[in-house]
Amino acid sequence: MTQQAPRPGAGRAASAPLVGNASEPTLFEFSSPGRRAYSLRTTGVPGLSAKELIPAEYLRDDALELAEVSERDLVGHFTRLAHRQYCVDLGAYPLGSCTMKYNPKICDEAASLRSFAGVHPSTPVRAAQGWMQILVELEEMLCSITGMAAATLQPAAGAAGELTGLLLMRAFHEARGDHRSKVIIPDSAHGTNPASVTLGGYEVVTVGSDGRGFVNVAQLKDALGPDIAGIMLTNPNTLGLFEEDIVEIARLVHEVGGLLYYDGANLNPILGVVRPGDMGFDIVHMNLHKTFATPHGGGGPGAGPVAVSQRLVGYLPGPRPVRSAAASDEFILEQPAHSIGRVHTYYGNSLVLLRAWTYIRLNGAEGLRRVADVAVLNANWLREKLRGFYDFPYDHPVMHECVISVSSLKKTTGVRALDVAKRLLEFGFHAPTVYFPLIVDEALMIEPTETESPETIAALAAALVEIAQEAAREREEGTALTAAHAPRSTPVQRVDEARAARQLVSTFDARR
Repeated sequence: MTQQAPRPGAGRAASAPLVGNASEPTLFEFSSPGRRAYSLRTTGVPGLSAKELIPAEYLRDDALELAEVSERDLVGHFTRLAHRQYCVDLGAYPLGSCTMKYNPKICDEAASLRSFAGVHPSTPVRAAQGWMQILVELEEMLCSITGMAAATLQPAAGAAGELTGLLLMRAFHEARGDHRSKVIIPDSAHGTNPASVTLGGYEVVTVGSDGRGFVNVAQLKDALGPDIAGIMLTNPNTLGLFEEDIVEIARLVHEVGGLLYYDGANLNPILGVVRPGDMGFDIVHMNLHKTFATPHGGGGPGAGPVAVSQRLVGYLPGPRPVRSAAASDEFILEQPAHSIGRVHTYYGNSLVLLRAWTYIRLNGAEGLRRVADVAVLNANWLREKLRGFYDFPYDHPVMHECVISVSSLKKTTGVRALDVAKRLLEFGFHAPTVYFPLIVDEALMIEPTETESPETIAALAAALVEIAQEAAREREEGTALTAAHAPRSTPVQRVDEARAARQLVSTFDARR
């Protein structure tokens, strides 16, 4: 047995257990002078010191304070932290709008093949025909799914796709000498849309929802004019509702010369059912890390391809991998005539794109339609399980996600949406999205996705029902509200979110 060395910890207890401790020590608390997580033999070759290599004005006066730990303690520390993380491989991750779902491991295996992962991004196109074929085929499949003419795979994530779409919108109008200044965003749109519009140099014009939860067409008519560049529409919207007036909306926007931008964050419930191109959209961005099950979150690479109608093809970022006119099995790079330029180095996050290609090929057209069917079925089944325990602010059949309200429960018991989310952690589920969309009071936004089984969804529903019943019972008995003090069984218990935002401490000081 290897004896654990004492941890200095700058005055902290060195005898705290390393396993099962609710307060995992920091690396500084493991630190002991002279310890290293590696050992390299010296070659005896003389070299220059840092003082000789680096100009004096760039050298620190004092040594950099870094933790000095053994490899064993270093690996143990990060492994224990990893075991405390919740992820899509552990269980349901019902974040609404973000679509956190299980990623098939075969897609990861495809992306780890040396014949793909080992290709340098600067490899000449003639020597990387296999990669070019993957990229071209993925573009063709995405255009078939969305009903668009062509696409760019360059954008690195959904927000990058949004900005790319807006730059395409700007380039289209300016090429006609039409300098428009505003973009319409419904109040039920995806949360990143207003920021993207601002980054694209436009002014946001907000249009409200009607009593059904759909775009208020009367307000839209009042907002339309010659200064409107387009509308950014999430369909289904963030209430989980499909816009029933989409054909009328498209007609109205096109009549004033505007373009329709489709935020593809909620594309998964309409796969194989209806296409944005058929609805009248001109620009479509897709979050491959949502709809097509590539990794999502954690700051890693995403992918947000943007597809366009025929009249916008010439403005796409370039160069684009395309099939050669001389031979369909030969692939070349092509620069669109009026390209807005690159929006990402090389061709995009290629290994993420390969995962999406694998997922689409695995499912095929019939499988993708089933993805949509099951996503919609799961969301509606869960919603009905919660009827009578939570409020339904917009009581319509939903698509991929359902938005419920804790408003009545808060009035009768004092339990808020945040409390329900925290209490849910004690049942072993990740919390859903809370307080979004903003037009719903005490909102819980839940997306079960198509990858969860009926048993998992039933257990999630049962937990949410039990939380509501528990709050009502405790209020009637006059006892303390369990949900108000949750979570109690997690390594980190209830935190003060407001204080963390107002008094941010981003570094650890071992001397405190």
